[in-house]
Amino acid sequence: MSSENGNDESGAGEQPEQLALIRETVRRAKVPRAKPRTWRGAALAKELPVARVVVNKGVLHLDQFFDYAVPEELDAIAQPGVRVRVRFGAGSYQVRDGRREGGRLIDGFLVERRAESDYNGPLAALADVVSPEPVLGPELLALARAVADRYAGSLADVLQLAVPPRSARAEAKPSPPPLPPPPAPEPGTWERYAQGPAFLTTLARGGAPRAVWNALPGPFWAEELARAVAATLASGRGALVVVPDGRAAARVDAALTALLGEGRHALLTAEAGPEKRYGQWLAVRRGAVRAVVGTRAAMFAPVKDLGLVAIWDDGDSSHSEQHAPLPHAREVLLLRAAHDGCGFLLGGTSCTVEAAQLVESGWARPLVAPREQVRAAAPLVRTVGDGELARDEAARAARLPSLAWQTVREGLRTGPVLVQVPRRGYVPRLSCERCRTPARCRHCAGPLEAPEQRELRCGWCGRGEPGWHCAECGGTRLRAQVVGARRTAEELGRAFPAVPVRTSGRDHVLDTVPGRPALVVSTPGAEPVAEGGYAAALLLDGWAMLGRPDLRAGEEALRRWIDAASLVRGQGEGGTVVVVAEPTLRPVQALVRWDPVGHAQRELAERAELGFPPVSRMAAVTGRPEAVAALLAAADLPREAEVLGPVPLTPAPAGGPRRPGDVPQGETWERALVRVPPGSGAALAASLKAAQAARLARGAAAEPVRIRVDPPDIG
Repeated sequence: MSSENGNDESGAGEQPEQLALIRETVRRAKVPRAKPRTWRGAALAKELPVARVVVNKGVLHLDQFFDYAVPEELDAIAQPGVRVRVRFGAGSYQVRDGRREGGRLIDGFLVERRAESDYNGPLAALADVVSPEPVLGPELLALARAVADRYAGSLADVLQLAVPPRSARAEAKPSPPPLPPPPAPEPGTWERYAQGPAFLTTLARGGAPRAVWNALPGPFWAEELARAVAATLASGRGALVVVPDGRAAARVDAALTALLGEGRHALLTAEAGPEKRYGQWLAVRRGAVRAVVGTRAAMFAPVKDLGLVAIWDDGDSSHSEQHAPLPHAREVLLLRAAHDGCGFLLGGTSCTVEAAQLVESGWARPLVAPREQVRAAAPLVRTVGDGELARDEAARAARLPSLAWQTVREGLRTGPVLVQVPRRGYVPRLSCERCRTPARCRHCAGPLEAPEQRELRCGWCGRGEPGWHCAECGGTRLRAQVVGARRTAEELGRAFPAVPVRTSGRDHVLDTVPGRPALVVSTPGAEPVAEGGYAAALLLDGWAMLGRPDLRAGEEALRRWIDAASLVRGQGEGGTVVVVAEPTLRPVQALVRWDPVGHAQRELAERAELGFPPVSRMAAVTGRPEAVAALLAAADLPREAEVLGPVPLTPAPAGGPRRPGDVPQGETWERALVRVPPGSGAALAASLKAAQAARLARGAAAEPVRIRVDPPDIG
């Protein structure tokens, strides 16, 4: 009895622990989601019982609408534009009571209610309406369709870019009532441009002017964009401004707030977070806000009664979307201006070849300042070429020429000095000190590096190279071919020990710096704004930017230089810029004269002779050699199409950062360029899209082929 009683007492003590453990396990377990109803036997809507849906399947051979039956219970909320859940992929044999069943649940958008379906077989029922909020209007749907056709992509992929992810809490919050139109603004600094006040007046009166704006250097461009938006709002219409990054968006946001006050515009950037950004987007969709400022994704913002679309610095690579179908913000805004009949403004301190073509074709008018205004606003630009560097003892010792040292010394007396370096890090690239031949790896011919001042290694294969010697002249001494920002900061810190040195680059980007004397070392595109402007600027290693094997190398180098030099005080205030590059080169001469428009016009004329974009339309087809050849053979290309290549592509270095479109490690890929004359771009995109859709329908997804219409880099 005692032993039995003891066992009973032991069991009684363990039972509560086991029950508690079971309860805790059940509490922590992930509760499975209930399957949506199949609506088996449910009555259908009495009116318009068919819903036309675009499903979230971004594959080309499924780029079409699909019809579904609308249950009576969902009739009231299943309206065009709402998000829905549908079953997709059920076979024709899965039919019960005249209704298709089975398949997996996917998301989609309801685009239309119809009385009858074009499909003769049984329809599946809508599984559910995710939200009664209409987020896809007919204007946005038409724009997405046009973008998909232009870039040989699918409508579903474009809608992924155009409509942000849902936030239930943001949808539950009501948007504020719209404010009345503000008064037309004064021209302000637009008076510095010959046609500036007339451009604002036309917008305020409800017109649709189209202009390419070459902005003067200085801090006023954000305020000038804000005045263009205010003039559009004064006419009772909406406005959309797309800028390359969050820093530029913050400047335009501050300018709009100062000019119009709170509540008249929405800021759409990734920094806001999903819920806040979706709430701002809904306010625009509902018509509560009529103006939008944002980065790339804002190009699809559903602004009501659109009166102006504007893009700032269209040459920045951030405007090119990295997700399929890879649209460019400039081209999307051009489509919106054409479809909606609204005004268009392309602005920047530099000028791209595409902008010059818009003026050359007569589609847009130039909006420029007189030369006396340019000379007053631009800094003095001085050059240092290879000849001066070879004779300069200071340049041979520390890479900075004597003119640069003198400019820094004089600039630090009155304010900060900007130093632009084409690379981040310490010493990304090395070359022979005697003949300047780039130092290459003996095994793979990759570039040699000395990261963090350590021993030599290859930047591609990672192998060490302790006994390097130059294959051209036999030299054994190395020099920095492109010295990174950190190394430059160290050199300047030793030369000016009493002056603070700050760096701005990919890892840490500064927005602003005080107007006190300091050295600011920055990579291109990361230059902070100085209070009162920089006293001077050094643009180092210009040949490294000009020597890139790319069609846009000269245009991009000039854009980077002008963007940095625009932060320097005007020549009347003593602002000086020193560019270390050969003075006879065209981009350097354009910088000295501060004539980016003339440079773009000459580039456009040369590309017209050679048949290069943007004069022609082009598409890049990349993939494994056999897959590229098969797609081009199957495509019904326009008769005037010309295939260039294919050429092998170099894979990305092992262990380095990977970007969308990089060649997978261990694979051999090729790229072919297909070129057509103006007017045949739509036919080219349609033929490539049809060929790709046929491949995917045959199950060729294992052999991927990437198609990019109007590639920004063609080598």
